[in-house]
Amino acid sequence: MIRGARNHDQLPDLPMKGRGAVSNRAGRFETHDRVRIDDGWDAAHALPPDRPPTRVLKDRSRGIISRNTSPDVPFDRSINPYRGCEHGCVYCFARPTHCYLGLSAGLDFETHIFAKHDAPELLKAALARPGYRPRTLALGAVTDPYQPIERELRITRAILEVLWDCRHPVTIVTKSAGVLRDLDILGPMAREGLAKVCLSITSLDPKLARRLEPRASAPERRLAAVEGLSQAGVPVAVLTAPMIPALNDHELEALLERSAAAGATSASYVLLRLPLEIAGLFEEWLEAHYPDRRDRVMNLVRGTRNGKLYDSTWGKRQTGSGVYAKLLARRFEATVKRLGLNRRSWELECGKFRRPRPESPQLALF
Repeated sequence: MIRGARNHDQLPDLPMKGRGAVSNRAGRFETHDRVRIDDGWDAAHALPPDRPPTRVLKDRSRGIISRNTSPDVPFDRSINPYRGCEHGCVYCFARPTHCYLGLSAGLDFETHIFAKHDAPELLKAALARPGYRPRTLALGAVTDPYQPIERELRITRAILEVLWDCRHPVTIVTKSAGVLRDLDILGPMAREGLAKVCLSITSLDPKLARRLEPRASAPERRLAAVEGLSQAGVPVAVLTAPMIPALNDHELEALLERSAAAGATSASYVLLRLPLEIAGLFEEWLEAHYPDRRDRVMNLVRGTRNGKLYDSTWGKRQTGSGVYAKLLARRFEATVKRLGLNRRSWELECGKFRRPRPESPQLALF
C-alpha cells in the first residue's frame, strides 16, 4: 500500500497481550505501508492478529561506546547492549531508532532485538586505547540492559565484569528487578565508589504498568530491587518517568514516598515525550486502552509543548513548559526536598581506573 492511500476496508489495529504497541506501521523513511483489510471471507478480523514472537538478531557494530554532548543528560558516554527492547514500553523515546534499520517503531521495536554479542571485546579495546580517559559511563541509557533476553545472553553481565576488572565507574538505568542478579559485581564496585543504579518506576498501579510496560518488572518488584540494592550498599536513584498528564501524574508523590522508604537516595522525573513515530503510537495505545481519556491526555500534552505534541528544545525536552509543567516541577521539588531525595549526582570514582590487562601474561612483562 502506497503511503497516504486510504482503504475503507482497513481493519482496526487491536492490542496484543504482552506487547505495548498496537500497530506496526512503517517508519518515516519507508515509501510503503502494510495494513490489515477485511477480505469478506470470515469474521477473523474480529480477533487480534497472531502475537509476533521475539527475534534476536546479531548487531554488527564495530564500536560500543556512544558519545553525546547533550546538556539534558548528566553523562557524556554510554553503552547499550541491545537495540530494541522487549519490555515494550509504548512511550519509549528510543522507538524511532528502529526506523534507521528499515523496521517499524511499533511492534518491530519490541520483537526484533539486536544483541551486541561482541560488546565485552569491543569495550576492552576501547578502554585499552592510550588516549582513553575515564568518566562515569551510563549502561542502558537508551534501551534496557536487563530486558528479558539478558537472562540468557548475559551481555550486560559480561560488560560489568570488564568494567569491574578495569575499575571503571558505571551507572545503570533499568526497569528490571533482574539487576539484582549482578549484586556480586555491583556490591564490590559500589564499595569502591564505582557504581550506582537508577530504577525507573512509572506507576504503582499494576494494571496500568502492565499496559504501559508489558514485559518490564511489576512495580512492587522494582521497589524490592531498590531495597535489595540499597541493603547491599549500592546507591539507588529512582526515575519517575514518564509523567503522563491525566494518567499517572497523580501518583508522583506516592512513587517518591515508596522509593524513599525502600532506600533510594535521589530521584528525578521526565515529562512524557512524543517525538516522531511515538506520537501516533501513543495515541493508538490510548484509543485502545483508555479511549475516554485520549483527548484530555493529548490536549494536556500539547499544553506542555507550546501547542505541539513535542518540542525538542534543549532544557525543555525533559520537563516541558506552561502552567501544567511548572506545577509538576514544583510538586516534584517539594516532595524530594521533604523526603531527602535531592542528593543527585552521577559523579563516581575515576581515579582507580586501570587499562585492561593483556590476554597473554607474557606481554605483561613489557
